Amino acid sequence: MAEKTSGAADAEAGRASPSAAASDAPVIRSDEPGSFAWGVLAKRHPALVQQVREAFPYGPRQHEALDALLDEITNGVVEPLAPAERDHERWAVSGQEYFGRSWYDAPFLWAESYFYRRLLGAVGYFGTGPWRGVDPFAPFKQAELGGDAVEEELHALDALANVPAGERATALLHASLWGNRADLGFRVAAGEPEVGDVTTPALVTDDSVLLWQLLPVGAGATVAVVADNAGRELIPDLILIDHFLEQRHAARVVLHVKPYPYYVSDAMTADVVDCLRRLTEAPGEAGRIGGRLWEAMAAGSLEVRTHPFFCAPQPYGEMPEDLRGEFGSAALTVLKGDLNYRRLVGDRSWDASASFAGLTTYFPGAVAALRTLKSDVVVGLEEGTMDALERSGDAWRTSGTHALIQVRGNR
Repeated sequence: MAEKTSGAADAEAGRASPSAAASDAPVIRSDEPGSFAWGVLAKRHPALVQQVREAFPYGPRQHEALDALLDEITNGVVEPLAPAERDHERWAVSGQEYFGRSWYDAPFLWAESYFYRRLLGAVGYFGTGPWRGVDPFAPFKQAELGGDAVEEELHALDALANVPAGERATALLHASLWGNRADLGFRVAAGEPEVGDVTTPALVTDDSVLLWQLLPVGAGATVAVVADNAGRELIPDLILIDHFLEQRHAARVVLHVKPYPYYVSDAMTADVVDCLRRLTEAPGEAGRIGGRLWEAMAAGSLEVRTHPFFCAPQPYGEMPEDLRGEFGSAALTVLKGDLNYRRLVGDRSWDASASFAGLTTYFPGAVAALRTLKSDVVVGLEEGTMDALERSGDAWRTSGTHALIQVRGNR
């Protein structure tokens, strides 16, 4: 599959064609049977409710709440949060158009986000009882982190220790990119292929040259990294962060994670700690990287932060001012994963040739998207690349077999 370095050209196209960002491309919903979005609501979410039920020795109260949620998402209409819920007002505002209607009529991004909020409520995550603060997805994350695949990936770092810095940078960037194939939510529905079995991945667009140009050695830059998944994806993200710091592409990295469990495997502070421990306890190069990251946390050159907006059903164009300020002060913000991409460009049925730069002009600084394709949204592709992908007959937009590195520099 052909690759391209499109950042500079795409940025110019974005400035020349601001109408791309004003396109009235339709918002993606889940009301088309057989579509990817429909499959998530009709198959993946019910399967996840069952898996969460079986992962913990929940009591009758949690089982009844899970039963009610399952019935609602399969047979009923969207119900609002109870008025006593801590974030009732926020969801009441964002969901006022969708309550009382089919889940499939709501925008896909909102429906997914609200499902996970309701699932957390059903198991008592936000309550006052003994299940308060217990991550319902923790068993899945822990099983993955302790698996043989992670062991093999950490061992493979020894072979990279002495290769030239440029080759190592490319390898670590791609490891962070393709680590998203380990996304637990992507494999939760029965019958879906194991993403790890993919043998022919392909980049549909590659702006990695521009990414490294934005992070010159010794510039004293701050880099923001917005994490996606824990476990097998977060470990290569942390290893890439170590490379940024060790090779002086950044003097400081701020790692942004979720404030509470979200989308099955999304990373929280506890997951960062688990991954750092996994690294520090490993032999060889992995252990050395873990030690450096542990020290970087203590010194403040690596800082973990979170924000309620990371669990909100809105695009990044609606981010609050304090978050805009953080991203605006960074030399580069790296957004990991599929959900962050959907929120970055908008969860709409864009023409795949729409300008990535044009759709991200609102973002307060330079931004890079590292994303394995697992949903329908994609922009910034060359016509020839798009034609070849369509002729392949593969479900390339949603299967996790393709990925992209897209970068928009400072305006």
